[in-house]
Amino acid sequence: MNGIEAALEQRGVEKTGVDLHQFASELYPICRSITGNGTRETLKRIQRLIQLQIHEVKSGADVFDWTIPLEWNVREAYLNRADGTRILDYRDCNLQILNYSVPMRARVQLDELKKHLTTLPNHPNWIPYRTSYYAPEWGFCMKHKQMQDLEDDEYEVVIDTTLEPGFLTYGELYLRGQSTEEILISVHVCHPSLANDNLSGIVVACFLAGLLRGRRLRYSYRFVFVPGTIGAITWLAKNKENAQQIRHGLVLTCVGDANGFHYKKSRRGDAEIDRAAALALRSCGEPYEVLDFSPYGYDERQYCSPGFNLPVGCLMRSVWGTFPEYHTSADNLGFIHPEKLAGTLRLCAAICDVLEGNRTYLNKKPFGEPQLGKRGLYSGAGNEASAEAISARLWVLNYSDGRHSLLDIAERSALPFPAIHDAAELLRERDLLAAVDTN
Repeated sequence: MNGIEAALEQRGVEKTGVDLHQFASELYPICRSITGNGTRETLKRIQRLIQLQIHEVKSGADVFDWTIPLEWNVREAYLNRADGTRILDYRDCNLQILNYSVPMRARVQLDELKKHLTTLPNHPNWIPYRTSYYAPEWGFCMKHKQMQDLEDDEYEVVIDTTLEPGFLTYGELYLRGQSTEEILISVHVCHPSLANDNLSGIVVACFLAGLLRGRRLRYSYRFVFVPGTIGAITWLAKNKENAQQIRHGLVLTCVGDANGFHYKKSRRGDAEIDRAAALALRSCGEPYEVLDFSPYGYDERQYCSPGFNLPVGCLMRSVWGTFPEYHTSADNLGFIHPEKLAGTLRLCAAICDVLEGNRTYLNKKPFGEPQLGKRGLYSGAGNEASAEAISARLWVLNYSDGRHSLLDIAERSALPFPAIHDAAELLRERDLLAAVDTN
């Protein structure tokens, strides 16, 4: 099967993993949020790799039950002792400012300051990531050990941020295929320096788009790079009719750490994307678990909301909120690994290969088993074929009754999809199968 996964192999999986990690390293320092210049800068850098279209929606615009918030930007944020000694500076780690903090300039006593500090007592040397998108608040995040060392004194608080009418920004790439039916790949771009929960999905999506670009595709592909929750809702509000073209979809997040894979099914539970993902996972060579849908998580819950009920699942390695590094400074570039990023890209390519290659056929000689030997399709008399290849040919012939797809056959036979697909192609070439239009 000369598919998308094969193109990755040709490019070099190991080298690709290094390139994925390098691009994550480039994006890592940028202070992103659900709006603002950090998100714009991230999307502009993605544009260097793929032909991303950047869209902006004004603050105050209604998107279903939500409203686009004021745009947030930060110029500087720091905390000083009374003598001017710098304790904390967001430029050293952009997690140290409460994301979407309102501006504040004040001198406060320690008791008051502590009301606006967030730490992780169980991990005293890590900095938490916290947000206050929709409730006006100011604050800092810091190491718990550092907070314990604060003396009973007066402190200077400087948070130079702006919350002004502006825009929510998102990016979109459309790759046209033979069909107007679409495969959606969605990632969130709203987190600052978090490598697994944010950047891993971004870089894998970018490189998957690169593998698809220029290929003859059955489906059209739509990649969206959106701020979490509000961004996906905004995209859906702006594309309510077009969204009905989506036949399969994946949300990618937390896909660079050392854990095995977790795939969360779509709300439908038995959509073709759910089955294709499960089938590709079976052959990926890594531990995996398939999870049922729940209305918690990432943007799959927006695409799967009942008004849309799109067939969109979520691919992860570690599941959000289940690993201690989640939303902390420990989710750094050392937490994600080149080989794991490349393994996720390979799995995404394999899933796309299943979706692209899934067809339904009709056996043109259904009365008894066609003689394969005289067609050079069976071992012996100078014809060599592996046991798997012969088994795949027999399975395809037996179940090609116009009702069972190649995905059905791969699931039933427990054979790899590429083997089933290659068998079908060969049998079709030998005039034993005819394609069935199932639309």
